[in-house]
Amino acid sequence: MAAMIDLLIRFLIGGLVVSLFAVLGDLLKPESLGGVFAAAPTIAMATLVLTMHKHGTGYVAIEGRSMVAGAIAFFVYASAVSFVLMRYRTRAMATATWLLVAWIGTAAGLWAVWLRR
Repeated sequence: MAAMIDLLIRFLIGGLVVSLFAVLGDLLKPESLGGVFAAAPTIAMATLVLTMHKHGTGYVAIEGRSMVAGAIAFFVYASAVSFVLMRYRTRAMATATWLLVAWIGTAAGLWAVWLRR
């Protein structure tokens, strides 16, 4: 039952913040600005708030660092895919699939250097 309440709170917080950024995105130029912060960061914040109440701040600090490492790894992956697609005009699906190695490698490297205890 507690898990269902946690999920409900997460969905409510996420939905409210996503809606807020969607409205803000309509008001600002370019309109795509609202989408930058709409989905994943709001769900992550809701998750961190619920986790803090359940497990404490030490656990949330570890989770937050893990989220930052994942974001860095995704940025490296997205940049590599974008570069290869624009520079070499390769097929999108093949490029995105093969460059998952960059994402996994970056995430593993960050874990080994920064997150592993």
